[in-house]
Amino acid sequence: MAPMSAPAGNSRPFLNRRLAAFGTTIFAEMSALAARTGSINLGQGFPDTDGPAEIAEAASRAVLSGLGNQYPPGPGVPELRTAIAAHQQRFYGLSYDPDTEVLVTAGATEAIAASLLALLEPGDEVIALEPFYDSYAACIAMAGAVRVPLTLRAPDFRPDLDALRDAITPRTRLLLLNTPHNPTGTVLTPAELAGIAELAVRHDLLVITDEVYEHLVFEGSHTPLASLPGMRERTVTISSAGKTYSFTGWKVGWITSTPELVTAVRSVKQFLTYVSSGPFQYAVAEALALPDSYYEGLRADLAAKRDLLSDGLAAAGFQVYRPQGTYFVTTDIAPLGESDGIAFCRALPERCGVVAIPNQVFYDDKSAGATQVRWAFCKKTDVLREAVERLRRLT
Repeated sequence: MAPMSAPAGNSRPFLNRRLAAFGTTIFAEMSALAARTGSINLGQGFPDTDGPAEIAEAASRAVLSGLGNQYPPGPGVPELRTAIAAHQQRFYGLSYDPDTEVLVTAGATEAIAASLLALLEPGDEVIALEPFYDSYAACIAMAGAVRVPLTLRAPDFRPDLDALRDAITPRTRLLLLNTPHNPTGTVLTPAELAGIAELAVRHDLLVITDEVYEHLVFEGSHTPLASLPGMRERTVTISSAGKTYSFTGWKVGWITSTPELVTAVRSVKQFLTYVSSGPFQYAVAEALALPDSYYEGLRADLAAKRDLLSDGLAAAGFQVYRPQGTYFVTTDIAPLGESDGIAFCRALPERCGVVAIPNQVFYDDKSAGATQVRWAFCKKTDVLREAVERLRRLT
């Protein structure tokens, strides 16, 4: 999408030049393509079923009883902030003060934007795991900072800590991590996290960690970077309710960090949305207290769906990189004789009635992801079976 032209007599484009290269997101394009062609949408990462009925009922009760229908407190309702702090203690042994070390946001997307805008100055360098979720690049650009990719390469998509060490310069301000990682499904190991932490402490770097898939780990376990020595005081941890509880439209996210870092992020957040999702905040507070059996069932259900789709993609001729976490599986289309993931994904709906996302859009190094395609398996089992059946047309 080209930058919007200015009217005659005005030589400057309307769109801020920092964002001119971004245009419409690939998710909007592919979801529109799915709707137009009646295809199965395995592109955008949203479930096709709602989350627990009791949590939906909690939201309804909040609305009907007047909880959150007017502006909630700027940092988030006390019930949710308390529940977030309890969640971090319950699962990771991390202690946070709900009044000073927790901030509720309009989803993880706003948390990322507010954190980057708050903590970066123009010219700062940000090292991020590549491929990276598209909002990372846009938010770094809006802050006037410079993104420095640390490329995760097929087939294992592990971070090269020597390359990370070499990428750090006097201009490096922070590291932007995502684990479990979208789109590759990589879950950083304790040893990898320890190596990253050692570099962050040595070079006095801030770290933002996007951990929205923290409960969707099928192999290994999730370790928050903030739990490692020397990291709590320099890490902004981000998560949200959408992926864990299958209510992506509610847009309830949060950060946990030190009072100083939370205050900095809140200073930006107040001028973005100020507040949001009032009644849903009360419902998410109840969701965070769901028993262990809920999380175990969620993982088991998604692991089975991962395997169903992965096996079907392999049978259709793709090289499959089975993910350790998230609800996406990355494939390579080269075995099908294809070389351009974007062209492949745009043609796929007409070929077999399925929509996917080309990973190339998540890379600065386009060659590294040119033949990779991402598929979402957070769908009903019968939908995945039908998608697998349709994909057989490729062979």
